[in-house]
Amino acid sequence: MKISKPKFWENNDKTILSLLFYPLSLLIKLLFTTKNLITKKQRASIPIICVGNIYIGGTGKTPLTIKIHELIKKQKRNPAIIKKYYKNQKDEINLISDKTDDIFVDKSRFNGINNSIRKGYKIAILDDGLQDLTIEKDLSIVCFSSYQLIGNGLTVPAGPLRESLSSVGKYNIIVINGPENKDFEKKIIDISGVKNIFYTNYFPTNADKFKNKKMLAFAGIGNPENFFRTLEKNAIIIEKKLAFPDHYNYSKKDIAKIKNMAKDSNLEIITTEKDYFRMDNLYRNEIDYLSIKVEITDENNFLNEINKYL
Repeated sequence: MKISKPKFWENNDKTILSLLFYPLSLLIKLLFTTKNLITKKQRASIPIICVGNIYIGGTGKTPLTIKIHELIKKQKRNPAIIKKYYKNQKDEINLISDKTDDIFVDKSRFNGINNSIRKGYKIAILDDGLQDLTIEKDLSIVCFSSYQLIGNGLTVPAGPLRESLSSVGKYNIIVINGPENKDFEKKIIDISGVKNIFYTNYFPTNADKFKNKKMLAFAGIGNPENFFRTLEKNAIIIEKKLAFPDHYNYSKKDIAKIKNMAKDSNLEIITTEKDYFRMDNLYRNEIDYLSIKVEITDENNFLNEINKYL
């Protein structure tokens, strides 16, 4: 059974619950540090770009991975996307597969990299894997959302971070999805020293299709509110919202309930691309999705930074 992120993770002020979990967070951090010291890293024969996050879920890393692949491919440099196989993340695999055939999925990221090399690919882009200590990366990109940032600033389970913000100093580029936030930029620079900070934004490609229609919107992603906000920004009328946990696997009963709810209120149904591709084909009738493209502010400089590491 999947659960949503606890509310106290997002509270800027430390709550009793976050303080209760704090000793466990310190223990996990110690174990991770120890593992980092003893883990032997493997180096591939091609450059490795890793796109990941330190905030759990909902930072836009998969759309950015797809965008980076598109930019590098335009340079005729033959990049592959590497995705570690997790049973509950087939949605991300399906989303990438819908955009490109250059994807390699394996239970081991390094095996996936080697499989791509055997197929003649010259660059590997890891979708997720910043915390995979077994692989030597040439370029590491950390994603944040302007809306969630770092939550309460604590590491799991006291907060939503896989690593503390100070760890960002060992990575190369920061990408923030959403509106500009100079205060957060300054915080990152002061703590980590990383100055390569870029922004991305989502632009729907099929929003006009839903204009002037009353919708029931549902999402089972890291931060469903970000999806609802995108719909509202594009003048799509949401009469009902349903939020599910990240990577939620919809049952026949769930879909029937959603469809009945929409029918009773005379609403059309919209969801995210990830949710749509996660559902069984049999469930997709009467359900549509918002298709998005990612645009990178200062794209030329962003690509120049990437090329420095390749």
